[in-house]
Amino acid sequence: MVRAEIITIGDEILYGQILDTNTQWISLELDKIGIKTIRKSSVGDQESEILSILEEAQHRADIVFITGGLGPTKDDLTKKVLAKFFDCDMAYQPQALEDVRIFFEKRGRELSDLNRDQALLPTKAQYIQNKQGTAPGMWFEEKETVWVSMAGVPFEMKAMMEEQVLPRVAQHFKTPTIVHKIVKVVGIGESYLSDMIQDWELSLPQHIKLAYLPSLGIVKLRLTGFGDSVNQLNHDIQQEIDRVLPLIKPFVFGYEQDELSQVIGKLLIQKDASIALAESCTGGYLSHLFTEIAGSSAYFKGAVISYANEVKEEALGVSTDILEKEGAVSEACIIAMANGARKKLNSTLSLATSGIAGPDGGTEDKPVGTVWIALSHSEGVITHKLQLAGTRKQIIHMTALNCLNLVRKFLLNELTQ
Repeated sequence: MVRAEIITIGDEILYGQILDTNTQWISLELDKIGIKTIRKSSVGDQESEILSILEEAQHRADIVFITGGLGPTKDDLTKKVLAKFFDCDMAYQPQALEDVRIFFEKRGRELSDLNRDQALLPTKAQYIQNKQGTAPGMWFEEKETVWVSMAGVPFEMKAMMEEQVLPRVAQHFKTPTIVHKIVKVVGIGESYLSDMIQDWELSLPQHIKLAYLPSLGIVKLRLTGFGDSVNQLNHDIQQEIDRVLPLIKPFVFGYEQDELSQVIGKLLIQKDASIALAESCTGGYLSHLFTEIAGSSAYFKGAVISYANEVKEEALGVSTDILEKEGAVSEACIIAMANGARKKLNSTLSLATSGIAGPDGGTEDKPVGTVWIALSHSEGVITHKLQLAGTRKQIIHMTALNCLNLVRKFLLNELTQ
């Protein structure tokens, strides 16, 4: 196993002023070539702290990736600290100086002394070109470890990694072959899922490992195979997926990069069906999940965001009698909303949501998290009452997820109502 450590440098990361996306992206890319990230660290712009974390890293990792601190200003210390750590001088790197000169020349700008110093690198560094910016990258092979220092700006770092660093890393280290496959499930919690498939999980071959990756309302099952042949690993993992599918098929909605709304869109197209929405408590969030998918105009008709009761009445035809006697958060109201949206927007199907997302507005009979959803179709209306928990955003998200799953099941003929 090749062990990697990732270090991000910059006070702005520790202060929470910027979101560190570099470490996640680097970890994912390293995983693809069989390198295991064993630690991620963030350190501020203090020389002593940077030196300390470098000293620690050399005893843990075979390769250390460093991002940040390569700019031209006085608070960017990475190059000077690396020179001190590797006990070497700083000198202008000819190709780096030429690249910086060309960078500014193409933009019609004069090369200042400060920018010229971007090409001032530790003498033990091997130059890595930054085609997207002026901060050169560096490659060191010192202290029985490989060290790679790159710009902190994400698009600059990614270009350096993809074009130069990753191919070089793959050549330098003999890495194992690793294959991942992901099965996505909805409508069942992680613990229930684990109980359901425990016998299968315990019988997995030694070279295949299972990980549960839960998020709000969705669980990913990631199978990871280790071996020498990509084809053989793909075959072995697929064989295990085929074994577990009969146990969890009602909950499986996709694989790899599939999104639930995307899967539903494909089903709607296959069925030559269209859908419309009547949203109250979700306030347009459900519409967003549909329309963020390219090509959704082929099946998504539109939505009525009927947040106020008068909009429910005027736009969807919900009667005053229902609103006064049953309330907006009721089965009678949600049926009228769903039917009203399907009729008004002339769609095959329609979804409706109405509930109390909180944090206020709940009563003893209808506490926060009480939500009604409905699916209207040519033969009737399917309704579900949900009792959700969490923050306002979480309740809205889970309402939308339940709606999407309701449509999925209906289109797959897994509902009888």
